Amino acid sequence: MENLFLTLLLFVAISHTLPHLAGSFPISHNFPAVFNFGDSNSDTGELTSGLGFLLQPSYGQTYFKPPSSGRFCNGRLIVDFLMEAIDRPYLRPYLDSISRQSYRRGCNFAAAGSTIQKANAASYSPFGFGVQVSQFITFKSKVIQLIHQDKELEKYLPSEYYFKNGLYMFDIGQNDLAGAFYSKTFDQVLALIPTILDIFQDGITRLYGEGARNFWIHNTGPLGCLAQVVSRFGKDKSKLDEFGCVSDHNQAAQFFNLQLNGLFKKLPQLYPGSHFTYVDIFSIKSDLILNHSKYGFDHSIMVCCGTGGPPLNFDDQVGCGKTATSNGTIKTAKPCIDSSKYVNWDGIHYTEAANRFVTLHILTGKYSETVSSQNL
Repeated sequence: MENLFLTLLLFVAISHTLPHLAGSFPISHNFPAVFNFGDSNSDTGELTSGLGFLLQPSYGQTYFKPPSSGRFCNGRLIVDFLMEAIDRPYLRPYLDSISRQSYRRGCNFAAAGSTIQKANAASYSPFGFGVQVSQFITFKSKVIQLIHQDKELEKYLPSEYYFKNGLYMFDIGQNDLAGAFYSKTFDQVLALIPTILDIFQDGITRLYGEGARNFWIHNTGPLGCLAQVVSRFGKDKSKLDEFGCVSDHNQAAQFFNLQLNGLFKKLPQLYPGSHFTYVDIFSIKSDLILNHSKYGFDHSIMVCCGTGGPPLNFDDQVGCGKTATSNGTIKTAKPCIDSSKYVNWDGIHYTEAANRFVTLHILTGKYSETVSSQNL
């Protein structure tokens, strides 16, 4: 009964706080550079570069071709499609030591598995949000110093003008929530959210202090519809909703987004000259999952690159493209024949086709809201 009440409360609150505005292109072509922070949803190779490993050949097979991708997807991510939309090059990872790309048009600090909270010994990624912000500050300091020594380097590195007028993008928080459910109750997860967002705001404050003025924030998606979550927390069918998603995880994501939206509306009041855009990723992805057939997808939760067959085709002991022993049996997780028919790639991450769908909906402007300090 308490969960039902929370669901109704969230629905009423969110319907009044997340606007679906009349369509207008929400991301400007005028940003000279883009600096991105996040997790695997927008990691273009940071974790693989930082920890020194290659993903299985299945990753990147649709577009980038292995082993050059470093993306936890079969092809392009939402951030890649957004860069295409504003005619900017794909973002080079901060820790990428070998590449044909320069950093002139921006840099990507997002790393798979990262959290807003500080990483600990059990974390998949050591590059938490605070570390990513520190990396940016170091990056900017070194770049400005180098350009002061040699102006020719502006051909390859962002100038002070680019840092000041660039777009700062964020897609992070999913792992904080997903990870918390392994050791906390539903109520404890909800109680943790204000602390998570305090840490997020601290990062925004540090970036503002470095001259950042244009902020683009994605909320988090429907965690309960990921095969990894369903396989672990959906064994009790009473925990699933009518679409096969884990209710508690999705309610926590909505609660997180509600508070993130509140923070978004407060931030411009604190930072003169700032511009904030909030993008409702949850609504776009939920629409895709619930109405996947209408959009040309055959499978909303079952993964493309996995093993075990329906309903999930997922085994958390056998990662995409790998062969491993699970429950005494040797299994291989292979990619499906046509990934364009699947929303989910490997149980956690979306396919390129799904990422394209999400991006196209972002670009309508119907799922975003922008607030500037001058408008207050």
